[in-house]
Amino acid sequence: MIGIKNVIAIVCGGGPAPGINSVISGITNEATRHGWEVIGIYDGFSRIGRGEKNYIRLDPKNISRIHMQGGCILKMSRFNPTKKESDLRTVVETLTELGVTHLVTIGGDDTAYSSAAVSEYAHRMGRTINVVHVPKTIDNDLPLPEGVPTFGFETARAFATTEIENLMEDARTTNNRWYFTIAMGRTAGHLALGMGRSAGAAVTLIPEELPAGHVRLQHVVDILTGAIVKRYLTGKNYGVAVIAEGIIEKIAPEDFEQLGEVVLDEHGHIRYSELDFGEILKQSVLTEVKKLGIKLTIIDKEIGYELRCTAPIAYDIDYARSLGYEAVKFLMRGESGAIISIQNSEAVPMRFEDIRDEKTGKTRVRKVNIESVGYRIARGSMMRLEKGDLDDPGLANAYRMEPAAFKARYAYLFGEGEAPSAGEKAGAKK
Repeated sequence: MIGIKNVIAIVCGGGPAPGINSVISGITNEATRHGWEVIGIYDGFSRIGRGEKNYIRLDPKNISRIHMQGGCILKMSRFNPTKKESDLRTVVETLTELGVTHLVTIGGDDTAYSSAAVSEYAHRMGRTINVVHVPKTIDNDLPLPEGVPTFGFETARAFATTEIENLMEDARTTNNRWYFTIAMGRTAGHLALGMGRSAGAAVTLIPEELPAGHVRLQHVVDILTGAIVKRYLTGKNYGVAVIAEGIIEKIAPEDFEQLGEVVLDEHGHIRYSELDFGEILKQSVLTEVKKLGIKLTIIDKEIGYELRCTAPIAYDIDYARSLGYEAVKFLMRGESGAIISIQNSEAVPMRFEDIRDEKTGKTRVRKVNIESVGYRIARGSMMRLEKGDLDDPGLANAYRMEPAAFKARYAYLFGEGEAPSAGEKAGAKK
């Protein structure tokens, strides 16, 4: 047992994000400056959930340059100690045996939920472990105020922008080539929109802009095909489309079932992670453009994992170290049970109970505000079908349709009329 009064344990959960080591640096420097001890728990909650005391003592000497490194020196896991009460008890008991009095978790919504649960369970066991959570995700979907990013997002966006720019140049150089890039973002389109806007992608598609509920696969195919056709008419038979992976959960499950074998989970739901979404989109769009006599190749590419462990840019280094510093200050005031945010250059704790979804009990998800200036700028720079295009006889001709039929066929994209049924070719010229 570590025999000092105040011991902070750092636990990193979920997936990596640029800046984690910067947070660890900020915590360690400020805590040790006041005589507190800091230990880093390896592999998230997974080891202490089994009663294993696998940790490292952290001090300014052994973390002096980690703020500039990518990855996570403590490694990470997605182990969720809240699924079984026995795991939660073991976590609390193990931390207590290590002399831990304070816990800083670094992670996303699941880790934030686990952090609160550990503190609450410790209290039920008659022990005190004050906790604070530092929000981390390149998805940028934690419920911070609009305009306040999660750390790691800006680095991921910058790295992804370079990738998109390289793909755009490759598409232009080789000609007759499109890239469909599937961007990481489980429930929100922040990263896809950010990288698409910064790189000037031809089109970016995020789930927030689609109608509520499920849409047909054809809806997504029509948007992407429209972008290809409009660029083709300007003499550019190439481009890059950025598609948020969250789109996949907006598509009606029966559309995937019609494509062949799907993998189901124990509840009979489709395992979306087992679907090759990029390949599905590629083949579906190629079928459409072939009908129009447009010859091109489409290459699907996922962008996500390569963004998570890149070294943080200067913004995230400074931002993440500040979050670590403020997390310690929060605990030193004797407080517990909040997410640390920085708003208008001031530290603002956001209480766990205030950011929980009443229905799920978990942290709320921040969606892209499609009424924001950022979204409007991005949308305005895209090459895609717009409502005014429905009256363009030249565009109707490119689709090999009569103007009236063309308008009737695609009006649903703008909330008018019904979506076409599978395989419908309304108004096509013979």
